Amino acid sequence: MDGSGHLTLTGLFGHPVRHSRSPAMHNAAFRELGLPYVYVAFDVAPESLAAAVDSIRVLGMRGVNVTIPHKVDVMPYLDRITPEADLIGAVNTIVNENGVLIGHNTDGTGYVRSLLEESRLSLPESPVLILGAGGAARAIVTALAWQGAKEIYIANRTRQKGDELAQRIAALCSVHSVSLADIPELIKRVRLVVNTTSVGMHPNVEESPIDPALLHEGLVVSDLIYNPLETCLLREARRRGATPHGGLGMFIYQGAEAFTLWTGAEAPVEIMRQTVESILIPRR
Repeated sequence: MDGSGHLTLTGLFGHPVRHSRSPAMHNAAFRELGLPYVYVAFDVAPESLAAAVDSIRVLGMRGVNVTIPHKVDVMPYLDRITPEADLIGAVNTIVNENGVLIGHNTDGTGYVRSLLEESRLSLPESPVLILGAGGAARAIVTALAWQGAKEIYIANRTRQKGDELAQRIAALCSVHSVSLADIPELIKRVRLVVNTTSVGMHPNVEESPIDPALLHEGLVVSDLIYNPLETCLLREARRRGATPHGGLGMFIYQGAEAFTLWTGAEAPVEIMRQTVESILIPRR
């Protein structure tokens, strides 16, 4: 809080949002830097989305994060969309610039930053297999392509969604939509496997999006899920000599980018990480 007693309001629009770790993470970051900001999670039903977006202007909020199920539906209510968010077709961060609402997407860039720091992959030399073709996959595929991935394969239960995503980024790199039946053969040739589905998320922690027997040494196996911190897929990857890469880094870095967009300050990433880990890892 500043000397005048005023706080700058930021937050999260989603439905539901009770499970979100974002308020704890962002508020810890604001406290660390002594910034007069506060972050609140708002449970916004789909039929109330237009009114919620209007409230950003009415209340003078600096911005919000946007999560399921609003990342696509929120776009028509915004004044501007960044080129990256437009290409992805989804917004996860809104910034209020003096009443002009600008839609960003920090999911993909947050993911790639985490991936490259933790795995040391060279994307131009690493064919990629993406599991899923939803909103998260769109952000990841677009960011990987922009960061130099040479070849990407998209495997989705509904082949049509995979086709649509492949067409969306075909101008950026070599991208192919494949069937789930193609995975056993493809996984022998790719270097990176990314699970963008919710399979394996709490409470269904013993589920895996693919047969673990297909995993092998030489693979980097990446899972966007961060609760649990080590999914069944990542545990099996480790057992088979592959390099596991969890979703916590993406969550933190996409939040860090949003933090900087709102405040202009470099985010205290380690404080954000420690805060989320303290929630996800129970004390003994």
